[in-house]
Amino acid sequence: MEAREQPMEPYPLWDDFNIDIVVKVFAHTALSPFFVFFIPVFYFFQGFRLEAPRVWMPAAYCVALSLFWFLKWYSRLYRNQGSLLFGPAPLDWGEQIIVVTGGSSGVGELVANTLAVRNVTVVVLDVKPIVTENYNIVYYKCDVSKWEEVEAVHKQIVEELGHPTILINNAGVVQGKLILDLTPEDVKQTFEVNTIAHFNTLRAFLPNMIKEKTGHIITMSSVLGLAGAAQVSDYAASKAALIALNDSLRYELDKHYAAPGVRTTLFVPGHILTPMFSRANYPSGRLYQFFFPSLHPVEVAKAVIRAIDDQHSQTVYMPFFANFAPFLRSLPSFLRDFAQWVTHADYTMKGFEKVSGRRADEQLTPSSPTEKSLDSKEK
Repeated sequence: MEAREQPMEPYPLWDDFNIDIVVKVFAHTALSPFFVFFIPVFYFFQGFRLEAPRVWMPAAYCVALSLFWFLKWYSRLYRNQGSLLFGPAPLDWGEQIIVVTGGSSGVGELVANTLAVRNVTVVVLDVKPIVTENYNIVYYKCDVSKWEEVEAVHKQIVEELGHPTILINNAGVVQGKLILDLTPEDVKQTFEVNTIAHFNTLRAFLPNMIKEKTGHIITMSSVLGLAGAAQVSDYAASKAALIALNDSLRYELDKHYAAPGVRTTLFVPGHILTPMFSRANYPSGRLYQFFFPSLHPVEVAKAVIRAIDDQHSQTVYMPFFANFAPFLRSLPSFLRDFAQWVTHADYTMKGFEKVSGRRADEQLTPSSPTEKSLDSKEK
């Protein structure tokens, strides 16, 4: 919602103190083998013997930490068929042609503009044009939920720019209705934009990546794809499908197409401060915001670019609490219900009104001057 779109304005980075910052500090101190290594060394040179608890206990902890981080590193290396001694060559950004679906607003717009600064050719596919001053952003009007339009635009892109090397599937829509209130048109739109569009763009842009044995597919899912909630049944189901799609795509590239060099990155973010969820009711209390912070679009954009630069297949959970979402189904029912209650998940969409992705048959109720001005602006 342009009139209230806070993410596009400067925000106080250092005022956003939350659990993610605490975890980051711990990761570089108490959970860092390099940092912990100096504790037993300090006590040893203070005169304590090796068998003293002050020496061997932190030393054992350092070994355990080193083993944990080694296994984590090796797992990532194994998934990407990497070398134990040599990392991938630096990505040549100037040679990349990056397609961003839904790139005219929200996270997609920020990603497109940020990539353009790196002298990358960025192709934005959206039903609305992107407003930008970057000369190397090329906009194509395209409803990615329709194969005929994707096929036609793909041919045009190849003729005018060349074959895309990176695909960022970012387009999305949410209805915010109870199951019995969803119309067939609502469900159809949700799955066409959130899920079918991914199959369309993969069908168009993936063949050349497989042929060249290189490329990168970025899939934007959601934490709701791992843990459903009230009033987002269609959205959660469509995002869950993307998680399964990403898994299947990875194994097809590795086992059937013999193209492990085509990387796949799955993003599983929590609430992002974009127009799509601007009418959701998230608690504003400091304690809630500390443990379950909303993501600024710039944080997601930076993570997307970092994932491309890493040239690794991976799954990115953000913010920190999203890492626990895969385990919710394994919890006893009373703990799962407690998690739903403490996160306010089943009530955030109460009174929700759809803003972005409205169809011609939908209208926003102009109950305030802001909404009236927004409605007239979008028309």
